[in-house]
Amino acid sequence: MNVVSYGGGVQSTALLVLAAQGRIDFGTFLFANVGDDSEHPKTLRYVREVAIPFAKDQGISLHILERHRRDGTTETLWERLVRPESRSVPIPVRMSNGAPGRRACTADFKIKVVGRWLREHGATKIAPAQVAIGISVDEVHRANRRRAEPHENIVYPLLDLGLRRTDCLRIIEQAGLPIPPKSACFFCPFKTLQQWQEMRHTEPELFAKATELEATLIAQRAALGRDPAYLTRRGKPLSEAIPVATPLPLVDSDEAECDSGWCMT
Repeated sequence: MNVVSYGGGVQSTALLVLAAQGRIDFGTFLFANVGDDSEHPKTLRYVREVAIPFAKDQGISLHILERHRRDGTTETLWERLVRPESRSVPIPVRMSNGAPGRRACTADFKIKVVGRWLREHGATKIAPAQVAIGISVDEVHRANRRRAEPHENIVYPLLDLGLRRTDCLRIIEQAGLPIPPKSACFFCPFKTLQQWQEMRHTEPELFAKATELEATLIAQRAALGRDPAYLTRRGKPLSEAIPVATPLPLVDSDEAECDSGWCMT
């Protein structure tokens, strides 16, 4: 079983085009949707309006997967974050001292969701699935940081082909497809300060929702007698950390980069 972990971004969309061209042998793409209330709307729109029709035309299966609770109902990342009884924060928020919090979002809403689909379709420890992840040469440091489950072998076709992100952009454009937006949850704390400021200017509704989420997380932690947690390293709420008009530094060295080798590809 050969599948691609499809994130809806540039690198994994390039893999979709390469599969359509027969340059890589992957006929199944799996998009783990962490929730329509959590994924960036532009990513969801691209997956549904561009990627899925293209895949169908090329004879490729592209499945949208969701996380389900034991009772069979769908759980989104946003729902887990805001539930009143929540005692932990599964996204990489920043503590009051700037240190990153524990992160479980990738494992619970991406890796495990895809893993369940693989097991349901025959992947085992004896006969593992080959799971391709869209990491390009210029992001090679992200490779091999993604843990491998017993039922899967992780491979990196873009590295094997020696392709960089600029190559991926060219591959997508030459296939006649629009360039996908950067894929990530719209409230992901791995955003740079510049990305937060751009959101505040161009997507004020999303910025307001992220601000609402941060306030909820701070209130939950306060009720447990814990320090506040923020979506940036600045140690203050988004509305204060991200100025409306004042330009932020061009070099945003304080922000961390997702190192999971799974999200944002």
